[in-house]
Amino acid sequence: MIQVDEVKARIEAALPGARVRVGTFSGNDHFEAIVEAPQFEGKTRIEQHRMVYAALDGLIGGAMHALALKTIPLTPDSTS
Repeated sequence: MIQVDEVKARIEAALPGARVRVGTFSGNDHFEAIVEAPQFEGKTRIEQHRMVYAALDGLIGGAMHALALKTIPLTPDSTS
């Protein structure tokens, strides 16, 4: 079984400087994540999602059954 902290750590390791929020719903194999990262700047939403999925390689379809994902480019003037 995968834990929220491991999902968050994998995304943060793959996207240094990212702001990552991860939660679970519908059991321990369905996750939701909001990822704000400077690496997303200038990328399409599909490219952004692929970057996150790459960080979770080997988990999705295994210990992680589903991921609801929202990605946001983090710009230098972003606040919050």
